[in-house]
Amino acid sequence: MADLHEQNAHEHKREHKHEQEHEHEREHEPRNRPHSRRHTTPSAPAPELRGDGLRLRPWDAESDSDVQTWLRGYSDPEFRRWNTPVKPVDAMEDARESLRLRAEWEAEGRCRSFCVTDAATGSPLGHIGVNEIDHFMRNARVGYWVLSEARGRRIATRALRLAARWAFTDLGMHRLELGHALGHDASCRIAERCGFPYEGTLRGALFEEGRYDVFRDIHLHARLATDPEPEPEPDPEPREA
Repeated sequence: MADLHEQNAHEHKREHKHEQEHEHEREHEPRNRPHSRRHTTPSAPAPELRGDGLRLRPWDAESDSDVQTWLRGYSDPEFRRWNTPVKPVDAMEDARESLRLRAEWEAEGRCRSFCVTDAATGSPLGHIGVNEIDHFMRNARVGYWVLSEARGRRIATRALRLAARWAFTDLGMHRLELGHALGHDASCRIAERCGFPYEGTLRGALFEEGRYDVFRDIHLHARLATDPEPEPEPDPEPREA
C-alpha cells in the first residue's frame, strides 16, 4: 500500500488559497511568462478503465456501498501500519467526507481516484489514485491500497499498470512518482514490477505509524512516459498484492 495523498491535504488547501489570493497579480504578468497550473485545471470525473481482469471506476461519495468500502480500506490494520492520514477515517461519516473531498479535488483537476473492481463480478478490490497532479510540469504521484480479502492476486500491480498507462496517454503526464514507507517491501516489489525504479530515500518525509510527532523515511520510485513498458506479468505468487 502506498497512498500518501491524504497526508498532504492541509498543504494542498494552503496552496489552493495562495493561488486564489495572487490570481489578480497574474493578470498583469507578461503573457509569455509560464506559470504553474497546479490544482487549478477544472476537469471531468475520472473515466472507467478496463484491462487485465480489472475495471477501474470513479468512487461515488453518495453510495453507501462505496463509502463502506472506503472505510474498510482505511480501517485495515495493514493500511494503517504504513499510512497515517492527516484526518483519521474511523466512521461512515468520516469516509463519506473523505470521498467528497476527493471529488472536489477531481473537479479542480488535482487528482483522479478509482475504485478497483473485478471486471467480471464488479466486486470492490481496492483503490488507486493519480494524485497531486501538476498540469504545468506534467507530473503526479500514484497511491493505492487493496482490501484484505483481495490480496494475493497482484491487484495493485495490475491496477497500477493500467492507471499509469492512462496517466501517460490520456492525462498527458510525463513523470509519475510512487512513495512508500521504508520497510514496506511489498510496495517496493510492486513499483519495480510496474516500471517504477527506486530513485532514493527521502528522510523524515512521512508520519510514523499512528503518530503526528514522529517521522519516518520513504522510498521514492518514479517512471517517465519515455520509459519502456514493463515486462508482461507472470502468474501471481501466493499472498502478493
